[in-house]
Formats: sequence, structure tokens, C-alpha cells
Amino acid sequence: MTDNEAWDMIAAARSGVLTTLRRDGRPVPLPVWHVTDHEAIYVQTPSRSKKLRRIAHDPRGSFLVEEGAAWAELRAVVLPVQCRTLTDVAQSAERLAAIAEKYADHTISAELLPPPVAANYADMVVVELVPDGPPLSWNNAALLGK
Repeated sequence: MTDNEAWDMIAAARSGVLTTLRRDGRPVPLPVWHVTDHEAIYVQTPSRSKKLRRIAHDPRGSFLVEEGAAWAELRAVVLPVQCRTLTDVAQSAERLAAIAEKYADHTISAELLPPPVAANYADMVVVELVPDGPPLSWNNAALLGK
């Protein structure tokens, strides 16, 4: 898979898996919704999330998207990243709007959430994932000449 094909796959993926590191180095992979712009990935997380604390301590991470059920359909992209919290209010609002637009058909109304959960998700922060090396990708269909 070319780098352009890898970025197309990242952009089109329904969700991804962001892995951050605990203080002891153990990885914490969690599913996230994301958008891309100019070879950067943007995710949102509650302002009090442990993910933000892990990123503040060690900004290294990885981002994975994958698809396929049968072996011949499996393909994936893993990207090493540096994570940083966006502090620019306008840029954060733009990214949050893009995420809301991409996932408009998949969200739940805050009124349906228990109040503590709704409060947790009321204050979201945007994290920018900047590539920290080339993507690692595979496409089993390509191995079969498809």
C-alpha cells in the first residue's frame, strides 16, 4: 500500500485505535473517532480523561485502522504518532465540528445519558496526532493479486 493509499484508508475508516503509554511503558489501546487533515489525525476526548494525562507524560503513541473479516480481505495501517493537545480555540472548534459531522449518524443525544456521563462528555478536548515515522501497512488482497 502506498503512503497515499494508507492516508486514504485512515481518512475513510469508521474508527481507529489510539495507543498511548502508561508511566511504566505499558500500552493502552482505545477505540476513537477521528478525522484527518493534511496528514494529521484529530481525535476528541473528555478534558478529564486519563488519556490526556498519559499524553502529557509521554506524547508517543500509535494509531491503527483495520478492516476485513476473511483473511483475503484483511488490510490495516499502523502509524507511529506524537500526540499533542490543541490549545487554539478556533482550531479545536473546527476539528470538533468535523468530528461531529463525520459521526452525526452514530452519536447519542446527551439527554439520553446519565447526568454524570453527560457531564464528562460536555467538555471535550482535541488531540492532534502527528506522524512520527512512515506508516506500516498491509493488504492481504494485494498478496493475492487483487
